[in-house]
Amino acid sequence: MPQLSFLEQLMQERRALSVSELTAQVKILIERQFLEVWVEGEVSNFRRHSSGHWYFTLKDEGAMLRCASFRMQNRLIRFAPEDGLTVRAHGRISLYEARGEYQLLVEFLEPVGVGALQLAFEQMKSRLASEGLFDIERKRALPLLPRCVGVVTSPTGAALRDILRVIKRRNDTVSVLIAPARVQGEGAGLEIAEAIEMLNRRDEVEVIIIGRGGGSAEDLWAFNEETVARAIFNSRAPVISAVGHETDFTISDFVADMRASTPSAAAEIVSLARDELHAQIRGLNDAMESAVRYRLLQLQNDLSEVESSRAFNEVPALLQSHSQRLDSASYSLENAFRATIKRGRASREAVALRLRDSDVRRNMIERRGEVAVLSQRVKAAGRAKVESENERLAVQAVRLGALSPLAVLGRGYAIAFDSDGRIIKRSADVLGGARLRLRLGEGEVECTVDK
Repeated sequence: MPQLSFLEQLMQERRALSVSELTAQVKILIERQFLEVWVEGEVSNFRRHSSGHWYFTLKDEGAMLRCASFRMQNRLIRFAPEDGLTVRAHGRISLYEARGEYQLLVEFLEPVGVGALQLAFEQMKSRLASEGLFDIERKRALPLLPRCVGVVTSPTGAALRDILRVIKRRNDTVSVLIAPARVQGEGAGLEIAEAIEMLNRRDEVEVIIIGRGGGSAEDLWAFNEETVARAIFNSRAPVISAVGHETDFTISDFVADMRASTPSAAAEIVSLARDELHAQIRGLNDAMESAVRYRLLQLQNDLSEVESSRAFNEVPALLQSHSQRLDSASYSLENAFRATIKRGRASREAVALRLRDSDVRRNMIERRGEVAVLSQRVKAAGRAKVESENERLAVQAVRLGALSPLAVLGRGYAIAFDSDGRIIKRSADVLGGARLRLRLGEGEVECTVDK
């Protein structure tokens, strides 16, 4: 190899690195040095990208650190970061070459001062409550005697055995349709939601129980997932949430139409015991019979009091008094009627005497002559009036004939109608080829316009 001259050696030592080359070398050094770090700080500028990646900044009193958490890592984080929340982040330091900035690639995140699961639970509860999923008004009443109950739980768990045992003991006429699903672990929430939707497609299912036995907060987490909450909210059939023990609460408890402390308690709710039902019916029947007997005794006592009352003794006396008053009124009416007839007979006799004293025939002859004279006058006046009205009517007929459109047509004019029977007043309203009907003095003519 030839020996380099002093000038060539100097130029080689002074050769400048490109920005990309320097950044790449710095990135290698940083990533080798900080393969795994824990950093604590306050979250700010958090934003969730449409790709599912998270971007935020961790800060304290003296510095700021950019952070990124990609979708494959943050899907395992139970809660969502919020501005102002103090967290502890685990990951590795890398260099974002496009901006020349180093950043923390977060793989795990936990809140400081509160558990991650508890924070995620409170966040989910607050958000779903604001959407109305927990509203009391939308919760439905359970059927009194359901014939078919749907159950969503693990097919191998103790919860299913408890539910079946209780239903069989209390009322073996209730049928159970089981929709098996995992109740813990990754993907369990999706299976529970799909099982609820499957039961809702079966018309015979009248009520649904979802649940499992007790466990840790991590074990029960599937019933806190949003997919399960929305499946319960959209369920056609009422849903009973029976998760864990009496002290355990999940999101499904708040969304469901009813919460049961245990799966066994849920089974007791939906399976009213036949013996208890018969006892209730017998009790209602006995109560009804007692009420009827008591009411009959009350009515008998009331009737006895009325019969022994002095009012019954006064009734005959009242009837006699009214009968006497009726007889008196009838007698008075008969006397008045006889007096009226007597007065009428006397009046007729007086009129007959006056007629005999006057010359009726002479008066009739005089009145007949007056009537004949008046009749002649009326006839003459009527004839004069008719002749006058005939002359006036003839004059009006001549005037009306002069004004008649038919008289105008008789002088050689015509009226044009279009195909709809409307009168044409302007030539602009007629197009070439239109069919017209002309009314003449005598008859009509149809024609076609040629423009």
